[in-house]
Amino acid sequence: MHSLRTASLGPWAETDPVLKAQATLALDLHLPVGADDLLSAPSSGPGRAPRPALVPHTQLKAKSMTTAEGRAILVHSIAHIELNAIDLALDVVWRFAGLPETFYTDWMRIAQEEAKHFMLLRNHLVGMGFDYGSFPAHNALWDMAERTQGDVLARIGIVPRTMEARGLDASPGVKNKLISGGDHRAGEILDIILHDEIGHVAAGNRWYRYLCAQRGLDPLSSYAELIARYDAPKLRPPFNMAARRLAGFEEAELAALR
Repeated sequence: MHSLRTASLGPWAETDPVLKAQATLALDLHLPVGADDLLSAPSSGPGRAPRPALVPHTQLKAKSMTTAEGRAILVHSIAHIELNAIDLALDVVWRFAGLPETFYTDWMRIAQEEAKHFMLLRNHLVGMGFDYGSFPAHNALWDMAERTQGDVLARIGIVPRTMEARGLDASPGVKNKLISGGDHRAGEILDIILHDEIGHVAAGNRWYRYLCAQRGLDPLSSYAELIARYDAPKLRPPFNMAARRLAGFEEAELAALR
């Protein structure tokens, strides 16, 4: 019988983005977790389709929100983040052994919510006359996943608590851009995503503190050390303090942002 962790490798390796999302949504969270199983990936990285072309983020160009293409480019960039987020959550489930069962069920639930987000955005893109893969994208999220693959503390400390938390900060401005261009449906989808992502970052905070406690580390100073060691992106304002508080950041952490 499959364990939840071995089952996560199927959608992780799937190359078709829509099938990846559908396979993730179909995973049975009632499978035995297999927390102690030592697993290896079937390939060097998650499954990827030939499109979108991956380029340095400096080569990505925005267009005016007054054009359908400009709005589609922005929606596409968010869909790309959500697709990467599926793989990131699945990667945490299969890669890291020996953690409590609730760790794995938390990240599998997160993977399924990311799959829901991707499908909402992809379907919206199709309704706009485009599709996922219509525009180039960058690989910054997965680059950080590769850098932190050897240490679950680094992965949890940086990806959800830094990379995904940046999404909490960016969400209000991105929503305003799309709505100002007349795309109210995209604004509704971003509201769904923000609500769920607060929970994802909260899970990151909760498990980061658990891992720090297991190793006898101070969460605040250890976070600064991880950011420096793994050359994580520097956080810049504006910060969505309300969303960050809901996601479980402590006041000392929020003060450090300032």
